[in-house]
Amino acid sequence: MANLKASKKDIKNIKKRTARNRQIKTSLKSLEKKVKSLIQNQKPSEDILKTTRKYISSLDKASKKNIIHRNKANRLKKRFSRYTLKAV
Repeated sequence: MANLKASKKDIKNIKKRTARNRQIKTSLKSLEKKVKSLIQNQKPSEDILKTTRKYISSLDKASKKNIIHRNKANRLKKRFSRYTLKAV
């Protein structure tokens, strides 16, 4: 347990940041699953494109805030762009 007042404040801030980061990562995973299911179920191409754009935008925002590494974001964007182009 922390003894200094500043350390106690740091612990509080870390908990807040962790919760926020976890929420963003969870939303990224759910968007990823949504895109995959749309592609597998052969839904209309406009739905696939719209959801993929939203997913790529979320990846960019997460990498900008250093929640995920920028190389990982680029890798996932490339993958899902390929999947989308094949499906459409």
